[in-house]
Formats: sequence, structure tokens, C-alpha cells
Amino acid sequence: MLKSLFAAFVKNLFKKYLPVIRFLLLFLGTYGVLTALYIVYVSLSQGADNTPDFITQLVSVQAESVLAVLGYEPSLKVDPRLPMMRIILLDTYVGNINEGCNAMSVMILFVSFIVAFAQKLKKTLRYILGGLALIYATNIIRIVILSIALYQCPESSDFLHDIVFPGIIYGMVFLLWLFWVRAISKATDEESI
Repeated sequence: MLKSLFAAFVKNLFKKYLPVIRFLLLFLGTYGVLTALYIVYVSLSQGADNTPDFITQLVSVQAESVLAVLGYEPSLKVDPRLPMMRIILLDTYVGNINEGCNAMSVMILFVSFIVAFAQKLKKTLRYILGGLALIYATNIIRIVILSIALYQCPESSDFLHDIVFPGIIYGMVFLLWLFWVRAISKATDEESI
């Protein structure tokens, strides 16, 4: 009898928290798969001469292009010791762009959350693609502004690099999540009317 009461309790508990369990499984599963794929990508794409992966190089070149338009005469050099790009503004070394600067880990986190709250496939895919484009563009702008700030105020590098600019990109991702959840709850409310 105790065994059947326990089984009924667990069954009711499982039913009650099924949406939470679904969310966690989708989020953690998506995050795990995408992270594993990204780790494989990074390990296979770094060159023997310490050239970083393709996405990091692309982000570096695009940030360099924006800096050139702004008149900072940027140049990029492959770091001789580590897989990263050195960024130089007006003949002054300001920092490195490494794999962690390409925003891929932020994008993986974003996609995992959206998939965990997925709705209709077309709507979800459109939101993911739009969000990824916005995150990517924001990251380029973040690198450009950070490079200029490090050129202008090198003494503020730790504060800018470790607090302000991560706050900007993660804050934007948080807002994208809020918009997604709000859109889902609004659609759910409209369906129930």
C-alpha cells in the first residue's frame, strides 16, 4: 500500500512539474549538444600557426573594418603564441580578440533558451535567426567600442572588459529572452480566449 501511495505521489508530482522538466531537458540538451559541436569546431579549425578559428577571424576582420571607417587605422596580427588576433589602433596595441570574443557561447545560450520555450517551428526559427544576427552585430559593435575605449582609457581596461561590455551583451540576450517569453505568453493568452 505504501508503495502504491508513493507511486501515485511521484506520478502526480511528475504531471504537476512536467513543463519545468520539459524546459530543463530541452535547455540542457540543446546547450550540451551545441556546446559539444562548438568545442569540436574550435579544436578542428585552429591552425598550426596559432591562427584562431574562422568565426573569430571573421569577427576580427569585421571589427577592423568598422574601426577603419571610424578613422582609427586598425591592423590585425596573429598572436605568435596563442590562437588570437592582436588589435592595433593608430600603431598602439590595445588588446586581443580570441575565441571567447566571438560571442558563440552567448549565441549557444540564447538558442538553448529559445528552443526550451519553442513554439511553432517557423516562428521559433525566425526569432532564433533574428536574435543571432542581433547578437552578432552587437558583438562587433561591442568589440569596436571596447577597442576605442582601451585606446583612449587603457587604465580602465579591467572594468570595461570584465564588467561593462559583458553586461551589454548579456543584458541584450536577457532582453531578447524577455521579449520571447512575453510573445509566447501573449500568444497563449490569445489562444485561450
